[in-house]
Amino acid sequence: MKNISILGSTGSIGTQTLEVVRSNPEAFRVIAISGNSNIDLLQSQIAEFSPKYAAVYDEKKSMELKHRLGNIDTKILCGMDGLIEISTIEEVDILITSVVGNIGLLPTLNAIKAKKTIALANKETLVTAGEIVMKEALDNGVKIIPVDSEHSAIFQCLEGCNIKEVKKLILTASGGPFRGFNKEELIKVKSSEALKHPNWSMGKKITIDSATLMNKGLEVIEAKWLFGVMPKEIDVVVHPQSIIHSMVEFIDGSLLAQLGIPDMKLPIQYALTYPKRIESSSGGLDFEKYSKLTFEKPHRESFPCLDLAYEALELGGITPAVLNAANEELVLQFLDNKIGFYDIPNRIEKAMNKFKGIKNPYINDIIEADKITREYINKSF
Repeated sequence: MKNISILGSTGSIGTQTLEVVRSNPEAFRVIAISGNSNIDLLQSQIAEFSPKYAAVYDEKKSMELKHRLGNIDTKILCGMDGLIEISTIEEVDILITSVVGNIGLLPTLNAIKAKKTIALANKETLVTAGEIVMKEALDNGVKIIPVDSEHSAIFQCLEGCNIKEVKKLILTASGGPFRGFNKEELIKVKSSEALKHPNWSMGKKITIDSATLMNKGLEVIEAKWLFGVMPKEIDVVVHPQSIIHSMVEFIDGSLLAQLGIPDMKLPIQYALTYPKRIESSSGGLDFEKYSKLTFEKPHRESFPCLDLAYEALELGGITPAVLNAANEELVLQFLDNKIGFYDIPNRIEKAMNKFKGIKNPYINDIIEADKITREYINKSF
């Protein structure tokens, strides 16, 4: 049995992780969970899974939850200190980092130093500080197992392979709800339309990122650090059916692909059980239902966020952190209908041009870049 801690148990990945636990009670024990402010759901999770610890990032909400629970055995923690504490508990075997945004960086780094296996669903950790995080993992002998379906696919394809024999990593993208739209059509779209993803059930932020193709851009940056390849060795192809989750092309021209139904519980379960596999309640792939698989190039002119991510990766330093922070704030503004679709890439580019210079940042530099970028986005436009 594996003891697990979940950063972000009230979000989309967190709740699906608990579904996997619920289906396999003999395989996993939940030691700790955390949420931002949704204490209603957190309270029900505590009642069902009886974790020893629960952390609430919002301090006022943590006090409210503690009052609600009374004398229950679960210890309630709060703030960043609480997230770090549940990430480093001695009896925890694996930490699932599924919080949204750069909030996951410090807890993940501390968990690595505590030699916890990381099931990584928080892509921003590697986007903003990939070189630092991967070096820390190497120094501590810690395995980072990706949970994103695309990176999980590549991870599985590379099992037993020599990375020096890899020619390209090929990330697949569904194309999102606006696949095929031209620029004139995209200018008019609203956030309510962007949230209607054709294949995946995800949180609001990642669904908007899928609509702009920023999600794929962030995955390109993450893949560079996870697998130690150069940016030119990472391609993106649009695959509307979302059955092939990603591919690896080798120097001899052979390709390996990982296929499965579009269900996040599959890569979540694989990360939790690695290196073993167990039966899943998700079911297999019906080839008669998916008899046609198609591929096309991403329309980069209509969706400039993808190229902005490649540019940030090439520039390095604090630029990926600036890209990420600007995107997070602009997605919130788009969700509130304060800005339009193209304000997201246009303002990200302005932020990237404004904040440059630090090429070999420390963690404090990255945290500061994150802070000043958010302030710039929220005050300048």
